[in-house]
Amino acid sequence: MSAPDYSVGKKCVAECVGTYLLVLFGCGVVHSAVLTGSQSGLWQVAVVWGLAIMLAIYVVGGVSGAHINPAMTLAFAVRGRFSWRLVPPYIVAQLLGAFAAAATLFVLFSPWLVAKELEKNVTRGQPGSEVTAMCYGEYFPSPGPVAGATGSYSTEEAQRLKALVSEPVAFLAEMLGTLILATVVFAVTDARNREGPGRLAPVFIGLTVSALISFIAPLTQACFNPARDFGPRLFAFLVGWGEIALPGPSSTGFFTVYIIAPVVGALLGAHLYDLALRPAEADSLNQEV
Repeated sequence: MSAPDYSVGKKCVAECVGTYLLVLFGCGVVHSAVLTGSQSGLWQVAVVWGLAIMLAIYVVGGVSGAHINPAMTLAFAVRGRFSWRLVPPYIVAQLLGAFAAAATLFVLFSPWLVAKELEKNVTRGQPGSEVTAMCYGEYFPSPGPVAGATGSYSTEEAQRLKALVSEPVAFLAEMLGTLILATVVFAVTDARNREGPGRLAPVFIGLTVSALISFIAPLTQACFNPARDFGPRLFAFLVGWGEIALPGPSSTGFFTVYIIAPVVGALLGAHLYDLALRPAEADSLNQEV
């Protein structure tokens, strides 16, 4: 999604606002599900994430191109569809938007966070408090089953759950999910693609994310976006979760799984589409005929 010729400042404000909307609605529904039990299943959470992406793209896409994801910004730049000089300010704007959204949600849900910690008998910043930290940063596997179980936090159940998803598997899941997302983004926004959905591209991007969340979220909470994870994770680190938020239970996992894997996946997806799947230009087709 290329951005029109607006000033760098206006584009960055748009990226900040777009990422803010994405994280506000997306992490907001995670807060709602984890802390209040108001969502009846994963699909409800996934759909809200998809809607959040659609809305963010429609709101700011006309100004910044609505990357709202550092991995996508890098993918566009590597494939020559975005200026490298705009990459650093875009990423900073995306992180600021995600951080601000996390701060907003913390203000709104603070009593609910305390209530959940009391219910699970955990202390913020101590082992077990990932049951509330998961509202901000992400964990593999998702602590959702432990957070949603009745009664106090069970160390045994948490250890059993952690054994189900290794760091390499989590890396693969995040890389694959972002690869698919990037391939779809490049396909539905490509003017050469006559089968593309045109102005409905944000809808298909959002639905892709919803579908990916539906099967990857139990493994990694389904990030696909370094800003979405690191901005809220950093906020959680600063307001009391400490090392439970950053770096998290795995000293390297937050970096490999939630930053490196999405970037690698986005780059692979961009190259897959451009080099193997992108339709030829009309002139090239005429020459072949």
